[in-house]
Amino acid sequence: MMQARVKSVILYTGLLAGMILSMFPFYWLIVMATRTTSDIYRFPPQLWFGSHFWSNVTRVLQQIDFAGAFFNTLFVASSVTLLVLFFDSLAGFAFAKFDFPGKKALFIILLATMMVPSQLSLVPSFVLMATFGWVGTFKALIIPGMVNAFGIFWIRQYAEESIPTELLEAGRMDGCSFFRLYWNVALPILRPAFAFLGAFTFIGAWNDYLWPLIVLTDERKFTLQIALSQLNGIYNTDYAMVIAGTLLAVLPLIILFLFISRQFISDLAAGAVKD
Repeated sequence: MMQARVKSVILYTGLLAGMILSMFPFYWLIVMATRTTSDIYRFPPQLWFGSHFWSNVTRVLQQIDFAGAFFNTLFVASSVTLLVLFFDSLAGFAFAKFDFPGKKALFIILLATMMVPSQLSLVPSFVLMATFGWVGTFKALIIPGMVNAFGIFWIRQYAEESIPTELLEAGRMDGCSFFRLYWNVALPILRPAFAFLGAFTFIGAWNDYLWPLIVLTDERKFTLQIALSQLNGIYNTDYAMVIAGTLLAVLPLIILFLFISRQFISDLAAGAVKD
C-alpha cells in the first residue's frame, strides 16, 4: 500500500514538473509582453506581470499593418487547411480501401517524398511560380500547399484501421459511387483524424515564414510572420514590442486548439479502445 502511494506521488510530481516546464515559456512570453525591453535584461529576472502591455501593443499596431497581415494569414491558412483536408482525405481513403494498378508503387513514391527536405524544392517552386505569374499573389502560398504527403499517409493509416470494409461493401450494394462512399461513409468516421490534420496544417501554414518571404512582394499581402519580422530594427530592437506582437500572433492558435480539443480527446480514446 505504501509503495503504491509513493509511486503515485512520484508519478504526479513528475507530471506536475513536466506541465510547469511546458507552460513556462508561454507564461514568460506573456510576462515579457507586459514589460519593457530593459526589464528583459534585468537580473534577477522579472517573473510577474508588468503594466506596459497596451503600450507595447500600440507600438506594434503603429509599426506594422497587423490587422491586414492577420486577415491575410487567416485567409491563407484556412484555404490551405480546407484544401489539404479535402484532397488528402480523398487520396488517403483511396489508398486505404481501394485497389488500383500501381497502388503500392505510388505509395512508396509518396513516402519517399517525405524524406526530401522541403528546402530543396524552394528554387524549383519559385521558378514554377514565376512561370505561372503567381509571384506576389496568394496563389503561390495556397496552391503548392494544398496537398502534402504526410496528410495522405496519416489519413490512409487512420482509414485503414477505422473504416470497416463491410460498411463499404454495403454502400456499394446500395449503389454508392466512390465519392458517395467518401462523403457519407468515410467522412463521419474520419472526423478525429481530420481534427489532428486540420490543426497540424493550419499551425504550419500560420507559422510559415520562409516561403512567404520568398514569393510575397506586396506589403499589403504580407502574412503575420513577415510583418512581425519588420519590427526588428537595423541597429536596435524593442524586444518588448516584438514579444507583444508575437503573443498576439500566437493567441489564435491557442483558441484553435481549445476549439478542437474534444476531437483530440476522442481520437486518443478511440485509439485506446481495442476490440
